[in-house]
Amino acid sequence: MQRSRRTNPYPLTWEIPVGIVLGVLLLLLLGVHAGRALANLLAGAGLTLTPREALLTGVPGLLAGDAAAGLQPRPGRVAGAGLLWLCVLVVQTLNLLLIAWGSRIAWQRWGPGRVEGVATRGELDQLLGLGRLRKVAPVVRPDLYGKADR
Repeated sequence: MQRSRRTNPYPLTWEIPVGIVLGVLLLLLLGVHAGRALANLLAGAGLTLTPREALLTGVPGLLAGDAAAGLQPRPGRVAGAGLLWLCVLVVQTLNLLLIAWGSRIAWQRWGPGRVEGVATRGELDQLLGLGRLRKVAPVVRPDLYGKADR
C-alpha cells in the first residue's frame, strides 16, 4: 500500500489509546446496567435506572445475579438471575458488535493500510459527473478506453 511521503509532526502519544480504552470500558459498564434495566422491564418491574452513585458499586451485585443491586429504593419485584444474565449477555453482545464495527471503520480510515489522496467513485461522480467522466475516459484510462490502433 501507499506510504505517506510526509512525516507526521505530531508524535504518537498515550492519550488517544487510553481515551479509546476508557470509552470501551465505559460502554461495557453501561451495558451491564442497560441489561439490568431491560431484564427488569421484561419482568414487569418497570424501567429501573441506576443512580449515578451506584454505577460502579452496583456491578458486583448485578454480576452475582441480584437485579436490584444499587437501586434506591429497592423495588419489590425484580428479574430473576437467569433473565438478568441473558439480557446483560444480549446487550453486551450488541456492544461488542458496535465496538467491532467502529474499530473496522476507524482502521480503514486511519490505519496503516489506508490509501491517501485517492477519490472515491462517489466523489468522482459528484465532481465530474457521468458525462464528463465518459468524455475524459480515454485520457484517464487509456488502457481501457483508448483509441484502437488495430
